[in-house]
Amino acid sequence: MRSEHSLQRRLGLGLTLGVTLLWLVAVAVSGLVVRYELNKVFDSALEETAQRILPLAVVEVINRDAATTPQRILPLAAHDEHLTYLVQDAAGNTLLHSHSADRQVFGTQPHTGFVSTPTHRIYGAAAVRETFWIQVAEPLAHRRKAALEVIGALLWPLTLLIPLSLAGTWWLVRNSLRRVRDYRNAITAKGAGDLSAVRAEHLPTEIEPIAVAVNQLLELLRRTLEAEQSFTANSAHELRTPLATALAQVQRLEQELPTGPQLDKARQIEATLRSLSRLSESLMQLAKAEGGRLLSDQPQDLVPVLVLVVDELRRNARVPIQLDLPEGGILSSTLDPDAFAILLRNLIDNALKYGAAEQPVSVRLAPEGILRVINAGPVVPTEALPRLRSRFVRATSDVPGSGLGLAIVDRIAAGAGATLQICSPASGRTDGFEVVFDFHNTVI
Repeated sequence: MRSEHSLQRRLGLGLTLGVTLLWLVAVAVSGLVVRYELNKVFDSALEETAQRILPLAVVEVINRDAATTPQRILPLAAHDEHLTYLVQDAAGNTLLHSHSADRQVFGTQPHTGFVSTPTHRIYGAAAVRETFWIQVAEPLAHRRKAALEVIGALLWPLTLLIPLSLAGTWWLVRNSLRRVRDYRNAITAKGAGDLSAVRAEHLPTEIEPIAVAVNQLLELLRRTLEAEQSFTANSAHELRTPLATALAQVQRLEQELPTGPQLDKARQIEATLRSLSRLSESLMQLAKAEGGRLLSDQPQDLVPVLVLVVDELRRNARVPIQLDLPEGGILSSTLDPDAFAILLRNLIDNALKYGAAEQPVSVRLAPEGILRVINAGPVVPTEALPRLRSRFVRATSDVPGSGLGLAIVDRIAAGAGATLQICSPASGRTDGFEVVFDFHNTVI
């Protein structure tokens, strides 16, 4: 699975982000609830403080000696005073206040109940028929600080929760998709020509129907290809014997006929029978290329196969065949030697047929597993090159042939997992035709 489309990655990140977002939403909602509840608690504390201090302050003011200056309550020890209070008479004169009370915070006129300013929350109450007033103030910053501390306490676990969620989700998703990965690996390990059923065990319910459908499709494809290959091979095989018999009879007839029109007709029949014989042989090769086992279990040296095929074709070739072998003369590959021989015959035969007269054909085998067959000749149009891989397609009709050579080579390349490149003009030339068969994946 490519990482950018990995189901495991998408589920792991998605679930982790989802949990994180839900946690943040929960923290936000909890923050609002906590703030509301804290305001209720702090308001209750303001009210309770006013109700406790006011009676004591009234007694203190009534019993003390007359004084024109307000009395300031000294602290027992240095501390931060979050609640400050102010005791006034009906005329608004300050009678008593806490040690750090700021007169400007409370306003000019006393009041009862709660009131909020931009900086403080104030509660006021009256006693003795509204002759004594008390106001208790609390900074709003103190409330905000308390709320932020609570929200921070809810947020800091995220630093541990996020990596733990990611690791836990990743492990859970990976473990849950283990059978799916095994199924993926089983499909990946199959070769291009392996149409056997893919083993699927304990797959998730959502994936199991897909596995069943894939195996049914593979079975249908296998039967279809087997039927086509069987028909092609049987047809070619059944044609071989009668064609050989007919060819022998025609050759015998040629020996008995005198020179004349009858002999010319016999020779035309012989040429047609030979063409049919070559066509049947090509059909058999095509059947092997499309359905045969193109990779062997044990690597084998392909250089002797190349030398044997080239020596065989040199006997009847009208132009020289130049052969370049890898250093050491060894190339171990898992490519089936018979399939390699069929490929060589078709490529070299194609080069001999369509190559320029008196120009050699070059066959080069590189040690990394790249075969090049090059011949001189006119340039094939670029738009016509892809069609040469199809059956019964030829670059020109001036040369006799069935148009199956490159189609056979293309099927062998596909079945072996190799690549086939067709170029015209040839590399480093202004003319010619070049076929590059890259089977480095089979080289050992």
